[in-house]
Amino acid sequence: MRGNRSRPGPRDHECVPSGTRFGVYVHIPFCASRCDYCDFATWTDRDHLIDEYVAACVTDITRRRSEALPAATSVFFGGGTPSLIAGPQLAQILDAIERTDDAEVTVECNPDSVDAAKLGVYRSAGVNRLSFGVQSMVPHVLRSLGRTHDPANVRRSVELARDAGFERLSVDLIYGTPGESPADWQRSLDGALELGVDHVSAYALTVEPATALGRQVAAGAPAPDDDVQADAYARADDTLAAAGLEWYEVSNWARPGEKCRHNELYWTGGDYLAVGCAAHGHTAPRRWWNVRTPERYIAAIEGGTSAVGGDEVLDPETRAEEAFALGLRTRGGARFDPRAAAAVADLAEQQVLDRSGDRIVLTRRGRLLASDVTARLLLAGAAPELEPGPAAPLFSGTRYH
Repeated sequence: MRGNRSRPGPRDHECVPSGTRFGVYVHIPFCASRCDYCDFATWTDRDHLIDEYVAACVTDITRRRSEALPAATSVFFGGGTPSLIAGPQLAQILDAIERTDDAEVTVECNPDSVDAAKLGVYRSAGVNRLSFGVQSMVPHVLRSLGRTHDPANVRRSVELARDAGFERLSVDLIYGTPGESPADWQRSLDGALELGVDHVSAYALTVEPATALGRQVAAGAPAPDDDVQADAYARADDTLAAAGLEWYEVSNWARPGEKCRHNELYWTGGDYLAVGCAAHGHTAPRRWWNVRTPERYIAAIEGGTSAVGGDEVLDPETRAEEAFALGLRTRGGARFDPRAAAAVADLAEQQVLDRSGDRIVLTRRGRLLASDVTARLLLAGAAPELEPGPAAPLFSGTRYH
């Protein structure tokens, strides 16, 4: 793919017809340190591989030119810590990706690993959206999560981003950390809004067994409390809505026109390319994932073989159920099959969803119970059949996809 220097993206995904949307996800697996709750495919002792890894990503992308993939309408650098690698290295990967002039290009950033020079390189390369991993604006909560930055770093990073010309900024927050009081959580919400950002993602802290947090809880440390997390979610919804940020997915709030186009591609079952180790890609009805470690990814690309570690072809029923479940998590809701009318009526009576014709939308209470509500609806046959569309290509295991 040839690169281009794209202009800042449009303010909303509706500017781009759904049939023409195509994303690229680039996984940067390197971190300076591992957060206590993190179970992602990241490494803190592989910095010596960065140069080879970047070169492998560029080679991988370049080899896909023969596949006649559409120009990307969104690119997302996730990790790991994408902002840990040098600015010109990230720009080198981005420049290899063919994208539309109005593509949304997002980079996840750690407040500890950005500076004015790096942000300037991002901006010149075509990055037009930054997502800061803030998690909390309260020092003792940050320490409990194993984070290395402090609130002052967050404010400094956002100021640098504004000075570099970035208008589209998002922050990630985590709620429900043991020891976090309601006042602490309110401080984080207020602090995020004081930064002037137009998008906030807020996630409940979850305990994964293979993490430092998981080991602490297994040894007797307090685990997150479901009721406390439910109250924290309600507080977030009230605070963000009062500031003009509407929920548009269970864990995401944005001002009008500031939704993350790339994430919406996921939630609507769109197609996207996977670049880098452990990255997942999708071309309906096929989903695939690359080999997990950076060493194996580099070796595969340098050896001229596929970096795909596995794949699956989704049958129509599974695709329909996934589309229903993802749609139900969004403000637009999901269309339901009439055979689930009784279950829908019962859940509406319980005030966990609202119904309008053949569409249902989760209420706030329903959002808190989203997994259980979705499971009950799927059991009742609520997922309607997908409308037939053009068949997607099924790449062979020896090609680059």
